Amino acid sequence: MNLVDRLQRQQMKADLPEFEIGDTVDVHVQIVEGDKERIQVFNGTVIGRKGGGINAAFTVRRIVQGEGVERCFLIHSPKVVKIVVKRKGDVRRAKLTYLRDRVGKSTRVRERKLETSQKAEAGE
Repeated sequence: MNLVDRLQRQQMKADLPEFEIGDTVDVHVQIVEGDKERIQVFNGTVIGRKGGGINAAFTVRRIVQGEGVERCFLIHSPKVVKIVVKRKGDVRRAKLTYLRDRVGKSTRVRERKLETSQKAEAGE
């Protein structure tokens, strides 16, 4: 392994949850305003993932006051404090960009039902 690969492996986070396209997640982001720091939660539906390794990123979409808001996050960024999966989505596509054209209840994604073996692993 060369030096660049070793440095990238050191920077990658090890305690990431498993999340996929269609899942509803809470992304805790560190915000710096002047000399103050705070954690802000951005919750929404994951509509896409791209890249791999240290450059892996995902896009989260939510509706705020009737307007769609999307944010892209680098998974291994130090600004992303943690990612919490709220519910699993049952989708059949790799990218959910069609949600940009939807309004109201049609923006909902079906929830994936866990099988009994998966429930036992999740501790439910």
